[in-house]
Amino acid sequence: MRLECAVDAYLRHISLERGLSDHTAAAYRRDLAGYVQWLAERGIDDSDDVSAATVAAFAAERASAQPPPAASSLARLQSSIRGLHRFLTREGLATDDPTGRLRPPKAPQRLPKALTIEQVEQLLDAAGPAPADAAPGDLLGLRDRALLELLYATGARVSEIVQLDVDDVAHGDVLRVRGKGSKERIVPVGSYARAAIDAYATRARPELSRRGTATPRLFLGARGAPLSRQSAWLIIVAAAERAGLTAHVSPHTLRHSFATHLLQGGADVRVVQELLGHASVATTQIYTHVSVDALRDVYVTSHPRAR
Repeated sequence: MRLECAVDAYLRHISLERGLSDHTAAAYRRDLAGYVQWLAERGIDDSDDVSAATVAAFAAERASAQPPPAASSLARLQSSIRGLHRFLTREGLATDDPTGRLRPPKAPQRLPKALTIEQVEQLLDAAGPAPADAAPGDLLGLRDRALLELLYATGARVSEIVQLDVDDVAHGDVLRVRGKGSKERIVPVGSYARAAIDAYATRARPELSRRGTATPRLFLGARGAPLSRQSAWLIIVAAAERAGLTAHVSPHTLRHSFATHLLQGGADVRVVQELLGHASVATTQIYTHVSVDALRDVYVTSHPRAR
């Protein structure tokens, strides 16, 4: 099968049948476009002409590129290629799978960077005023505060939050989140986030909505269009700068902080897994690290010969 047609068929499969997000599908499309171009430069345009040696040569060339790519990027690239060839073999569109011996690079285990509770409070205050303190007409301040309060209160991904509709937050103290693979989960919403959402929805969103075309999206930009993932990221970065937080702060930082603070407060790891929408508890367990200071405090207070 011609490789360009094969890639199109595979991308339709992961989008329609597997329900992967548009963001993930776009990343796979970029990876596979580079792969097909590399093969075309070597006179290969049919999937049956791709051998295990060819795939290995492509992987080795990408791994030795300068500057060196991140292990996570290489792993995703190889996942894209393996997925393509396995799909073609399973559907009877290719005779063999040349990626059987392809092994992904081992990514270094990095502990998630979480903010302290005090730093989170600084970030939230810098994002916008609390509902009771908001000045009339501070539409964007109310929106930004609600956005960050909701990210920290639920641990949701920023892509999940910007896709929320008004109806999704109309269920009292719970939120319906559509995660990866179009899977839905229910996440509780605390009182601070609930108050911030209500203030934004009643005092800011109606005016923002009048500036653009009608949309059910909860979070809107200054001109009334749905807030994008990139715009949400910029809002968080700007708030971190105003708060004087020197550590790198991103939307995922709030997700990491949410999980870490829950576990430090005694939450069960499987409950946190459910709240985060992780398919495997092993993914959640990276948050169960304990700081050296916490270990020292427990040791000093518990061991009879520590002092």
